[in-house]
Amino acid sequence: MGIYIPTTMADHWLKLLICVIALSNTKVNVRASEMVNITLLSNAVEKGAVCLDGSPAGYHYAKGYGDGANSWMIYLPGGGWCGRKQSCIDRVKYSPMLSSTKNITQETFGAILSPNKTSNPDFYNWNRVFIRYCDGSSFMGDVKKVDPETNLHKRGSRIFTAVIDELLSKGLKNAKNAMLTGNSAGGLATILNCDRFRALVPNANTVKCVSDSGFFIHAKNLPNAAGRERTFARVVHFHRISKFLPKSCTSRMKPGLCFFPENLVADIKTPLFLLNSDFDKFQIQVNLKPHPVDNPGWVNCTRNITTCTPPQLQIIKDFRNTFLETVKGLGNNPSRGLFINSCYIHDFLYLMGRYNSQDSPKLHNKTIAQAIGDWYFNRSSVRLIDTKIDYPLDCKIGSGNFV
Repeated sequence: MGIYIPTTMADHWLKLLICVIALSNTKVNVRASEMVNITLLSNAVEKGAVCLDGSPAGYHYAKGYGDGANSWMIYLPGGGWCGRKQSCIDRVKYSPMLSSTKNITQETFGAILSPNKTSNPDFYNWNRVFIRYCDGSSFMGDVKKVDPETNLHKRGSRIFTAVIDELLSKGLKNAKNAMLTGNSAGGLATILNCDRFRALVPNANTVKCVSDSGFFIHAKNLPNAAGRERTFARVVHFHRISKFLPKSCTSRMKPGLCFFPENLVADIKTPLFLLNSDFDKFQIQVNLKPHPVDNPGWVNCTRNITTCTPPQLQIIKDFRNTFLETVKGLGNNPSRGLFINSCYIHDFLYLMGRYNSQDSPKLHNKTIAQAIGDWYFNRSSVRLIDTKIDYPLDCKIGSGNFV
């Protein structure tokens, strides 16, 4: 025999159930949202912490909660560099997203910055910060004088320091866990600023750095080595970066060469994780350039590997072998993590399909998300390198477990 509930009581419970469902759906929608508003740095102009065009530095901040309330992730995005007056002027003119905070309102937080517990289980509820990359120097430049003719401001180092200082007042000073990470030029910035970041958060129990696709190699025995040297030498000179580079490196070689991670990683004291492809698409497409006379042929080859001639494909394989030799030359620092795969890709951390999905790259049956989490929390040592595949993989369609 059923229980009789008066109509008024039934109505009450029905309405309550509807409210609960509505609130539940609202919460799900909030958590699924990945759009985070920009915060312009307080007193940025007075601090000199401004973008190339003089606009104030900015960042996007998603507040942590629960057991992630005292954990912080600082993300440095990529976007290349400008190492000469004209290239920086062009950057301001044609790439405002990489030279200014004007007209920027929101940023999408995905993959390692995602608030989704299922896809980002280790870091979803951390304090997550995306610092706008608008200086063209991997957050390393600091030139006080502003050229009145161009109005170019070269203040990347000041931006990094000033944003971290502001975040300290928002709770970073109480961090138990902290991570500096970034991709491409931001991955290089992560390497260059890793020990500096550690010094800025001295009270944190665990501070580590994760560089995604920031291990740009010199490869002095491969084509266009002089071009690669010139690129970094110009950036270091134009933005007056030498003073911020480790003396352990600049005392041994030209400052421009100290922008190549292979020449300074061994001196970094803070635990560092290197995530990269040994067939790094950007480095192969842009930095290698073995056939300047036959540039269209090389462009077609690097856009579609299946069109490469045997000599072109051999150069690409030579890059991979040189990359692996360079990583091996870093030594066996027990605190260092590695995830070196063979995808023909540049950047992994900002796209969920690459970071943590059914089709994302796997080494020893671990996704990138699992590898970084295991390494950061000391669940296991992570030194994963694909040494078996000597052909660039098209991982856009998912190639399963590569090793």
